[in-house]
Amino acid sequence: MISPWKAVRLVAKRELNTRLRTRSFVVGTAVILVVLAGYLLLQATLFGNANKANIGLTGQTTGIANQLKAAGSAAGKEIQTTVVTPADGRAQVESGDLDAVLSGSAADLQVLVKSDLDDQLRAVLNGISGQQVLNAKLLEADQDPAQVMREVNAAQVKVTEIKPPEPGRGQRLAVGLVTVFLLFFGIQTYGAFVAQGVVEEKASRVVEILLSTVRPWQLVLGKVLGLGLVGLVQILILAVAGLAMASATGALTLSGLATGTLLWGVVWYLLGFFLYATVYAGAGSLVSRQEDAASVITPVTMVLTIGFVVGFNVLIQNPDSGTAQVLSLIPLFSPILMPGRIAIGAAAGWEVATALALTLLAGALLTWLGSRVYRNGVLHTGSRLSLRTALRG
Repeated sequence: MISPWKAVRLVAKRELNTRLRTRSFVVGTAVILVVLAGYLLLQATLFGNANKANIGLTGQTTGIANQLKAAGSAAGKEIQTTVVTPADGRAQVESGDLDAVLSGSAADLQVLVKSDLDDQLRAVLNGISGQQVLNAKLLEADQDPAQVMREVNAAQVKVTEIKPPEPGRGQRLAVGLVTVFLLFFGIQTYGAFVAQGVVEEKASRVVEILLSTVRPWQLVLGKVLGLGLVGLVQILILAVAGLAMASATGALTLSGLATGTLLWGVVWYLLGFFLYATVYAGAGSLVSRQEDAASVITPVTMVLTIGFVVGFNVLIQNPDSGTAQVLSLIPLFSPILMPGRIAIGAAAGWEVATALALTLLAGALLTWLGSRVYRNGVLHTGSRLSLRTALRG
């Protein structure tokens, strides 16, 4: 007779080896990495191009090249200029080599574009034209334009911040949203695998053989541990590769944020998976056919999906709101919402501690309930077993 924990370890090892070696795991992980890499490269390309503009200059506009570049830089746009003839400039705009061609005078700029003028570039050009007109009027009034502009620029509003903005807020939000998605993906996918595995073993009668050697709680715990580790391996691969690619493309520059988010992500994945996994196992034990599996795991998946959808939207709108705070403390939603708020920097220390404690308590309760349902339903065959009957034993 093998010891209880050795039995758990053997079941977990079996699940781990079986899943990690499947073609679906390897191909699925590779496909997600390729899609992630393509998305990051696309974002980097689009972001880079959005902040650049190639402008052709003709006639008198060649004299504002430096002013154009300085104004663009002040507006956060990199402007490159090229002197062209009107005909050549038109051809390059049509081909897409130039974003616009300027003609006329600095005070009366004429802009040729292929279809639409970028709003940021429009503001820059309007500013240059307006400056030229203002300079002319100041000279007519016998005023020094440079001195007047220095006085104008010196007049600035004074801002008092109650809460100074956090550096890298946009990056924090992006990392938080990615974390929410990965945790939802891992918990939902591998939780469903637990339920499917239970149903497969019941349908093939393999569970009867296994239970002649190990106890029900050893079998379900080993299955949960094994599949949980498979999910953790995949999430770590995706997270580490994603962070590396995001850093390489310049999409992520806060290395400390990445490390902290990864560590918290692991903690909340483990808590969330064990919170839901035994419930999935118990749900799977209620039926004996794969065709019926969806009917019992859908309610569990719906709760998890609601947490994901609500959490995703709350993080985007206002992660500091009271709604976000309350939802992140609800154990069924905490594994999805709290790590996102931690990444953004919106969760206070007491909130994290409270959510951890509540999730552990809820996890212990649901594990007990799920194990009880599993124990009473795993050997039941035939029609679907009701939850009330399974709880009563």
